[in-house]
Amino acid sequence: MSKAKVVDWRKAAPAPIVLAFGPEDYLVSRVVRSVREQLRIRDLDLEITDLEASDYSGGQLMDLSGPSLFSSLRLVIIRGMERCSDDLITDGIEYLQSISPETTLLLLHNGSSVRGKKLLDALRLDANVTEVQCAKISKEVERTAFVNAEFAAETRQVTPGAVRALQDAFVDDLAELAAACQQLMQDSSAVITEDLVDSYYGGRVETSVFKVADAAISGQSAKALALLRHLLTSGADPVPIVAGLSTTIRRMAKAYGNRSITAGDLGVQPWLLEQIRRSLNGWSDEGMARTINSLVEADSAAKGSHRDPVYVLEQLVLLISKKGMA
Repeated sequence: MSKAKVVDWRKAAPAPIVLAFGPEDYLVSRVVRSVREQLRIRDLDLEITDLEASDYSGGQLMDLSGPSLFSSLRLVIIRGMERCSDDLITDGIEYLQSISPETTLLLLHNGSSVRGKKLLDALRLDANVTEVQCAKISKEVERTAFVNAEFAAETRQVTPGAVRALQDAFVDDLAELAAACQQLMQDSSAVITEDLVDSYYGGRVETSVFKVADAAISGQSAKALALLRHLLTSGADPVPIVAGLSTTIRRMAKAYGNRSITAGDLGVQPWLLEQIRRSLNGWSDEGMARTINSLVEADSAAKGSHRDPVYVLEQLVLLISKKGMA
């Protein structure tokens, strides 16, 4: 029988160990942000470590959760627990016997694999663990409940027609749906109606990381920044944004100066390879190297090394739009 405390994602809070479990990436990002912000209220000098479970090596958890030289709280985020290493399974079970009082360990598992089941079972049998449920929100009834809950959380009124209009405008993107709810509440003190939703989002344009990348690569810096800011206000976390930009730039770097590379080498369709080759016009060795270095910095900033990761991310987008030229 489970001893771990099980809560809805809206009630996520710091605990010795927090397990965000489920496939809904946006909800997971809200959990991460909520836990991080609550800890920063307690300690402005919060130390944050963000790593991938597949890259974990033995002893890291004990090192990261050890006593801080500056007596500050620590947040250790381990992503992709469904791909965890054997070392993490061993160390995670051991950590349950000696949990650090200064550390919140936040584990993210999308539920797609039984990898690490022994550790998952151990976590769920420990009363120090809070499991936050991040189930997929895809059915219409689930999305309706989600929208109504967003407004109810702020004690705001919304009409059924407005709820339907919001779902029609953001049918595929939960993050943007949530951001739209927040924007409507910020901009209007009245009841949220269908007419108000239509005036804001009737002609809405879908935003994604790849649209940000496309605008930047084509030299449209203003458009790229606008799309990026819209994506961030939609609740997107900087970490997956940097990952998406990295995918695009990595493909360009592999194709740069290599006319013999094939679509299969890049794992893309032939039409995309041709698009990548066209986008490389005007790039130089120096510009490509500078952009790759900036990607590394942005990835580090998004994972907690910089107090303003959004600024670092914006500078990266501007650099891409200038083909890597400072």
